[in-house]
Amino acid sequence: MENGIIENGNSDGKLNKYAFASVMAASIISAVFGYVIAVMSGVLVFIKEDLQINDLQVQLLAGMLHICALPGCMAAGRTSDYKGRRVTIILSCIIFSLGSILMAYGPSYLIVMIGNCILGVAVGFALIIGPLYSAEISPPSYRGFLTSLPELSINIGLLFGYVSNFLFEKLSLKLGWRIMVVLPVLPSLCLIILMLKLVESPRWLVMQGRVGQARKVLLLISNTREEAEQRLKEIKDDVGINEKCVQDIVEVPKKTRSGAGALKELFCKPSPPVRRILIAAIGVHAFLQIGGIGAILLYGPRIFERTGITNKSKLMLTTVGIGATKVIFSFISLLFLDKVGRRVLFVVSAGGMVLTFLGLGVCMTIMEYSSENAVWPISFTIVVIYILVGFMTIGIGPATWVYSAEILPLRFRAQGLAVCVTVNRITNVIVLTSFISVYKKITMGATFFLFAAINVLAFGFYCTLPETKGRSLEDMETVFGKTSQLEIQTKPHSNK
Repeated sequence: MENGIIENGNSDGKLNKYAFASVMAASIISAVFGYVIAVMSGVLVFIKEDLQINDLQVQLLAGMLHICALPGCMAAGRTSDYKGRRVTIILSCIIFSLGSILMAYGPSYLIVMIGNCILGVAVGFALIIGPLYSAEISPPSYRGFLTSLPELSINIGLLFGYVSNFLFEKLSLKLGWRIMVVLPVLPSLCLIILMLKLVESPRWLVMQGRVGQARKVLLLISNTREEAEQRLKEIKDDVGINEKCVQDIVEVPKKTRSGAGALKELFCKPSPPVRRILIAAIGVHAFLQIGGIGAILLYGPRIFERTGITNKSKLMLTTVGIGATKVIFSFISLLFLDKVGRRVLFVVSAGGMVLTFLGLGVCMTIMEYSSENAVWPISFTIVVIYILVGFMTIGIGPATWVYSAEILPLRFRAQGLAVCVTVNRITNVIVLTSFISVYKKITMGATFFLFAAINVLAFGFYCTLPETKGRSLEDMETVFGKTSQLEIQTKPHSNK
């Protein structure tokens, strides 16, 4: 231990191959989620034309995907505590497949909406279980890298979604968008087969009292026996099992096994460290969405259309660039999360988003008040949006999921993360279902200025967050406890 940082992740500094393979496999569910989100940006354009629906119905269709993710988030948290992380991943794959098939069949707006709602539930499951499983499998020294793989997978899925829009747009109107939405069935079925062969989270196994199985898993995902035993010791201590206990099966309270009472403990008179953890975890998710990136990703074609690009094929090709940008900067983020830390990436990312949203706001305002048909706004908007997406992807995007998944204590990690993602979805729904109405009311340029102001607030919030790189999951309350104690000590004392 050096400067309070626990360096027990990998004793020889190497990335464990089994841990890497497990996280990579589980990240497929995140890729499916990313594909669904991206492909909808083009699908909405084609559904509007095919089913002859209006802008209000388009907004409702876009919003319901995320509204239905809310019950999915809470159900995923409880399911992962009761039945395990692997079962939850398998269940999410089944729900994705059902929603995709029904939506692709959709002969009417109603049937499409029902399939879309089922996909929304699957999105809620994917948002929870990908980061959760990755965080609990990963060793501390590589947790930033491994826990950001689901975010990388989301971005790869986004890229495939945009490419799918571009490729299948050339088919007939009725067939093209249906092929786009049915494709997630294939990776979902493959993941079901993979998860039947992969290991369960050792932390969940200890919560169930299955210490012997947890030890076997830790031996697979650790580089040395000493490392595995150290990680097991920390998990047992967190669950409340005596570290000297050598039994393979241990009786633990039903409350611990099922996660019952987790939310009550989290919200009703939490300790100062837990309160600060909760504020930090919910805050990063809220700012991720109200910062405006969701509107850019979903309504990218509409934004580009406002600059003068009207050809559908060109619109779809331009959005492919958004997906490619996210993938490139996701790889860059992987290299920095465990080196420079989470807080630095948060701050740099928010600062960059402030500047790029200001640039977009100025550009759109000039266009809206100019009668000339200039070519420069098209190129400027495309470049600045790509830079904006790059800033978000290198920091706020992956760091939000890594940070929230790692700081929540084990006893309410699954359900606490469900709360965070519920906030994520609520704020996302608010932005997505109001974006068209807002920019029609106050202009698109003013809307981008609003997003810039929100990111200024986010910048200040990120500066207050404690750094967590290199810490074990079981050490987070200590990290936030020290910060809380420091705040108490620096407050001026009142004279009585």
